[in-house]
Amino acid sequence: MITTETFTLPGAKGRIMLTDLTYDDVKPNAPLIIFVHGFKGFKDWGTHHLVARYFAQNGFRFLKFNFSHNGTTPEQPVDFADLIAFSENTFSIELEDLQYVIDWVSSGSVIPAAQSVILIGHSMGGGISIIKAAEDKRVSHLITMASVATFRNLWPAQIEKQWKLSGVMHFPNHRTGQQMPVKATLLDDLDRNPGRLNILARAADVAQPWLLIHGTADSVVPASHAHDLKSMQPNAQLVILPNADHVFGAGHPYLQPELPADLHLLCNKAVEFLAEN
Repeated sequence: MITTETFTLPGAKGRIMLTDLTYDDVKPNAPLIIFVHGFKGFKDWGTHHLVARYFAQNGFRFLKFNFSHNGTTPEQPVDFADLIAFSENTFSIELEDLQYVIDWVSSGSVIPAAQSVILIGHSMGGGISIIKAAEDKRVSHLITMASVATFRNLWPAQIEKQWKLSGVMHFPNHRTGQQMPVKATLLDDLDRNPGRLNILARAADVAQPWLLIHGTADSVVPASHAHDLKSMQPNAQLVILPNADHVFGAGHPYLQPELPADLHLLCNKAVEFLAEN
C-alpha cells in the first residue's frame, strides 16, 4: 500500500519546514528522492502528490518539502500566508534548507536512513539542486525539470538598480493576485557568493548521473537554459520534450486523478534513467 507521512523539521533561521514522505509499505528502505520546488512553489502544488505516488509505485521513497522561507506556513501549507518570510528568502537560505533535509533523511533518526539521495529539482529548484549535487557527494543522481541555468538574468538588468534603491521588488502571482515582495538581500546574496551561486560553473562540477529535461514550449524558462547547462556538463543526458510547457501540462489546482501526458512522460523517462544508472 502507498503511504504518505507528514513531518516537520527546522530549517534556516529556525523556521519550521513541512515535509511529507510517500512510499510503498513493503519497501520502507527504498532509494530516496528529494523533490525541490521552485519560485512561488510549494510541496502541495498541483500534481506533486501524483508525481510522489508515481515514484512510490515504481520503487522509490519520495520526499517533498516546503522551503523555510517560501511564504507558506505549517498551518497554511498551500497559501502564501507569510509574505515577510517570502521577502527574506535567498538562494543561500534554500541551500541551507536542502542541507538540513539531506542531513535529516541520512540520519535515520525518524525514517530509515538514506545511504544516498536522488535530487529532482524544478525551475529555480533545479538551480538549487545543481549546486547541491556539485557540493554534496551524498547526492547519487540529479534530475532537473525546466531548470534555470542562472539566478542572475531572470529579470531585466535595469531592474536591479531600482531594486537595490528601493530595497524591495514585487513579483506578481497571477494565480492568487498577490504581489510577492522580495528584498534586495537576495541580490546581496548573489553579490557575496558569486562562485557558489553560479549555476553554470557548478554544473561543470556535477559528477553524478544527471538527467536534464526541458520543454520546447516553456515560456517561463526558455529551453536555451537546458542547452547551456548541457554545454557545461557534456555527460548530462538531455531530453527535450516537444510542445511541453514549464509545468509539463500541470496546473494548480489540479483535480484530475492521472498525471498530464507530458508530466507522465517525464516521470517515465526519469524512472528509466534511474534504472539505467
